[in-house]
Amino acid sequence: MTTTEDPTKAAAVDPGPLIRLTIADCAAKVLHSAVTLGVFGALADGPADAARTAGRTGLHHRMAVDFLDALVGLGLLERTDGRYRNSVLAQTYLVPDAPSYLGGFVELTNETLYDTWGRLTEALRSGEPQRLDPDKGGFVGDRHKDPDRMKRFLAGLDAYSDRMGAELARRVDWARHASFTDLGGARGNLAAVLVRAHPHLRATCFDLERTRPLFTEHVGRLGLGDRIDFAGGDFFTDAVPRADVVVLGHILHGFDTDRRRTLLRRVFDAVRPGGAVLVYDRMIDDDRSDPERLLSSLHMRLVSPEGSEYRVADCRAWLREAGFTDDGAQTLLGTHTLVTAHK
Repeated sequence: MTTTEDPTKAAAVDPGPLIRLTIADCAAKVLHSAVTLGVFGALADGPADAARTAGRTGLHHRMAVDFLDALVGLGLLERTDGRYRNSVLAQTYLVPDAPSYLGGFVELTNETLYDTWGRLTEALRSGEPQRLDPDKGGFVGDRHKDPDRMKRFLAGLDAYSDRMGAELARRVDWARHASFTDLGGARGNLAAVLVRAHPHLRATCFDLERTRPLFTEHVGRLGLGDRIDFAGGDFFTDAVPRADVVVLGHILHGFDTDRRRTLLRRVFDAVRPGGAVLVYDRMIDDDRSDPERLLSSLHMRLVSPEGSEYRVADCRAWLREAGFTDDGAQTLLGTHTLVTAHK
């Protein structure tokens, strides 16, 4: 049986949140295009009108004003008497070559999210991860065949690890420790931030052997080759390098629960007595109500055969099972959770 609902009742429910959710990707694509076109770099030295900004960035005159005004509406530009300038947010994070530049991370998300999330319905039906074919332009992280895209991928990771490293440098009592191992440390950027903030520390990045040339180039350019070492190997078959502290950032979310437990037992063996383990991810809140954390978990399921985010309480329980003593959890950067434990 069908029923006809009174249209006046439906009119009393504002559809605005539904409409905004439906077109949310439009705002993100405006940001991605602005970074790609160099809008924020073009306005870094001061305001300019639409015509001059278009000339500096290659914007077509038919699109320029609406595009720039959309950036104003999104809080990324400011407009006064027809002249545009970067907002404080954009000037801080979106001007190329600035120490706090996050444009690489913006480009990384643009290249990695849209093609895979365009296959979400297929994945929901099949349960299969949606890996993209690199021979057809798909993005596959640190195994990409295009060196230029590889560099952009790493720049995006560095943009994020700069902020995370600064936060860890401030939140953790590093005076108690002399060394740390960064699991999945890639080309050593997080380690570099930490050893610069705490000059007494020595670091080891433990990652797949194919990462070594990238590490050697990057750490050498930073002038930190005498303080950060590289160890090539597999987390599950090679010994984790011993240290006072082992850091697992964006590592556990790539595996299923059994492998997480196995890895944490291996980490326990690597941490020296009196040392600590630091685990950070976009962990799911314990009552599973934060939509951003749940979307992150869905993303991991979408792009990997085993991965997902996990509850904070689960992480703390796995650490206790591995032999660690729980030190608690805290929010990092408003988007991540850091769980710490000691041996």
